[in-house]
Amino acid sequence: MDNKKSEVYAFIDSQNLNLGIQNAGWKLDWLKFRKYLADEYGVTKALMFIGYVPEFEEMYEKLHESGYVVVLKQTYDMTRPRPEEKAEAETNNASEKEEKKPIKGNIDADLVLWVMKEMKNYDKAIIISGDGDFYGLVEYLHEQGKLLKILTPSWKYSSLFNRFEKYIDRIDQHRKELSYRTYKKSKK
Repeated sequence: MDNKKSEVYAFIDSQNLNLGIQNAGWKLDWLKFRKYLADEYGVTKALMFIGYVPEFEEMYEKLHESGYVVVLKQTYDMTRPRPEEKAEAETNNASEKEEKKPIKGNIDADLVLWVMKEMKNYDKAIIISGDGDFYGLVEYLHEQGKLLKILTPSWKYSSLFNRFEKYIDRIDQHRKELSYRTYKKSKK
C-alpha cells in the first residue's frame, strides 16, 4: 500500500490575482492565502510568478517567508520610448507630454514553462488566474489528468474557461477569510 502524500503545486499569476482582487475592492492577505491553499487543496508548493521591480525586494522576501516560491520575471519600463519611437518623436518635433505607461513583466510564458518543467514533480496542479491566455495550458493539464482547480480572482474571468467550470473556484467568495485586515486599538 502506497502512503505517499500527493504533491499539489499551485502556479500563481500574481498580477492577475492582485489586480482582480483590488478591482473587487479588497486586499488579499498573502499569508492567509498560502495557508488556505495548503488546507483547502493540499498545496505542497506554491509558485508565485511576478515581475521584478528593485523597490519591491522587501515584498518578495515577505512572500518567500510566507511559503511561496517567488519566480521573478525581468520587467521593462513602458514609459521609456523604444529607439524607433524616440527617433520618430525627434523627427516630428513632438512636444506632447508622454503618457505614463506601467512597468510590464509578462509572466505568462514563464508560468507555462514552469508548469511543464515541474510536471514530473506534482500529481495535480492549480492554476491561479482568470486569464484566457492559459486556456491551452488548462486544456493540456486536464487531458493529462493533472488539473485540480482553476482559482480565479472573481467572477470576471475569461469565457474560454467556461468549458472547465467544474474546476473553477472564485477567490472572491472567500473574501472574509482571506482579506488583509489592519487592526487598530480602540479608543477607550
